[in-house]
Amino acid sequence: MASLRNIGLCALMAAFLLPGCESTGNKSGIAVGPQVSSLFDSDEKAVVDPSKPRLDVVIPVFDPGLSDDAENYAEEGVWPELRRAEANRFAYKMKEALEDTGAFGAVRVVPDGTATGDLYVLGQIVESNGEDVEITVEVLDITGERWFTRSFDHEVEPGFHKNIRNEGKDPYDPVFDEAANRIAQELEDYESAELDRLKQTTELRFGSSFTQEAFSDHLVTKNGRAELTSFPSENDPMLQRTRAIRVRDQLFVDNLQETYRTFSDDMETSYLIWQEQSLQEVLAQREVEREATTEAMLGILSIGVAIAAIAAGANSDSASTRTAAVTGGVVAGAAGALLLKESFQTSEEAKVHRDALAELGESIDVELAPRVVAFQEQTVELTGTAREQFAQWRKFLKKIYMEERTPEVQL
Repeated sequence: MASLRNIGLCALMAAFLLPGCESTGNKSGIAVGPQVSSLFDSDEKAVVDPSKPRLDVVIPVFDPGLSDDAENYAEEGVWPELRRAEANRFAYKMKEALEDTGAFGAVRVVPDGTATGDLYVLGQIVESNGEDVEITVEVLDITGERWFTRSFDHEVEPGFHKNIRNEGKDPYDPVFDEAANRIAQELEDYESAELDRLKQTTELRFGSSFTQEAFSDHLVTKNGRAELTSFPSENDPMLQRTRAIRVRDQLFVDNLQETYRTFSDDMETSYLIWQEQSLQEVLAQREVEREATTEAMLGILSIGVAIAAIAAGANSDSASTRTAAVTGGVVAGAAGALLLKESFQTSEEAKVHRDALAELGESIDVELAPRVVAFQEQTVELTGTAREQFAQWRKFLKKIYMEERTPEVQL
């Protein structure tokens, strides 16, 4: 069989030998049309002005990027359990990267965008397979103004996990560092007065979530944007009351950070192993598919040679030529059939790699334990997911606020 394959390959090379070609690929990206953001965003480290006010950042848990149709998961190479876990981990990794810039105030991961902050970083997972990671990040401030929307991606080097210096490191870190630096760069265009105004808007928007009429003279909301027209006196009782409640709200969210940190730490070991194994599976699958494609093409071309040889021999006036052509055609055709058979076997091997990747993504899930919180001698038990518990907490705060606003009348 081996000699038959070699004969077929030799015949194929002789029949289809072509001059070498020179690649003309554009290394800078697509030659026409808008270029991706990485080609025009600055790679320089953001310059942090210590005199400017520091914005508090809210990072809702990332959108896992799951399709609406569950049947598409396997087809898209996506595993829901892993993606949901990554949605929490990626938000926490973004928090760490933003903190490392030194450009912001408190940076908090939250269940959703209803939390209170000066700046919101909304992320979505586009790709994550151990080799390639891509996220889309949308940044908005408390007024509703969109600062930018960008995609950030990173390709893990094949030898990353073999380098002893990378032990314990997350190969995806560069994508979060790049995104955080880009957000910090945006601050350079804002004056201190503008940032102060954003922080004032945050205070009044938080207060308006309890009593909109109390701040209606200072804050106008229209066309999806919040506009600060004035700011109440520092002695305003409504402002002082909402500030006191906001402190408790911030403490609650701060406590949530430990939950997200613990979750990220708990999945760290399993996740880093998954990243390493998944990278190797992706590389192996690509090599197998490359071999399968090459073998299939050689098989098809060999069969083409066989058909051409037999046709040429049939038209020859020489009996010896006809015989040689038919013999050569049969040999080339047999070699082509063998290559096609090997391609099928190789594709089956590729399927094993795909199944292995699917199995790697089924072991991680997210849980959040119930908790009891107290405020002003009242307690409430929060249950369910982090999102559900956060909603229950805000409802509890509003109940406390309303009871303070309308005290019981003593007759």
